[in-house]
Amino acid sequence: MMFILSMIVVGLIAGALARLLVPGRDPMGVFMTILLGIAGSFLGGLISSLIWHPKNGNYIHPAGIVLSIIGAIVLLLLWRMVHPRHA
Repeated sequence: MMFILSMIVVGLIAGALARLLVPGRDPMGVFMTILLGIAGSFLGGLISSLIWHPKNGNYIHPAGIVLSIIGAIVLLLLWRMVHPRHA
């Protein structure tokens, strides 16, 4: 239960910081921001495992907050490329 709660909190923080650091408006609510941060955490973990090879063979794992934010920024930029805004 604590793992799920911590993933939600880290996801919210990482997703909110990613949206704050990348300029522009994104029409997503709190739930999508949490999902962005959680997905960014796993992408950051994948990036870290490609840079620093894991010892136990686990290639997908949650990352720390810095790599979670970097992963969320990458996903947010990919989201904007796939779904361009029409203004």
